[in-house]
Amino acid sequence: MSITVNLYYTGKNGSARAFAEEMEKSGIADAIRAEEGNEKYEYFIPMKDPETVLLIDSWKDQKSLDIHHASQMMSEIAELREKYDLHMTVERYTSGTDDVLDRNQQFIRK
Repeated sequence: MSITVNLYYTGKNGSARAFAEEMEKSGIADAIRAEEGNEKYEYFIPMKDPETVLLIDSWKDQKSLDIHHASQMMSEIAELREKYDLHMTVERYTSGTDDVLDRNQQFIRK
C-alpha cells in the first residue's frame, strides 16, 4: 500500500520557495528520490498562495518512509526548515484498492 504525504511549507517573503530551490540545488531532493521505496518527491506552488510550497512525497510502504525518517537527510532538512523559518501543515493518504480506482475511471479524462 503506497503512502502519500502532502507537506505544505509556509513562510514569508518567498522563503518557502527559496527552501524548495535549495533542496533541489543542494541535491537533497535528488538523494531522497533515489532512496529505495520513494515513488515521488516533487514541489509545487499553489496559485492562490505564493508564500506556500506543496511537497508531494510518496513511498512504497511505511517501512520505506520510516527508513527515510531515520536518515541523516532528515536533520539536513530540519536545518533548512529552521533557516527559512517555515511552518508546516501535513496531510497523509494511502492508496485505494483496485475496485475503488476502477469505479473512478469514468471521472478521469485521458
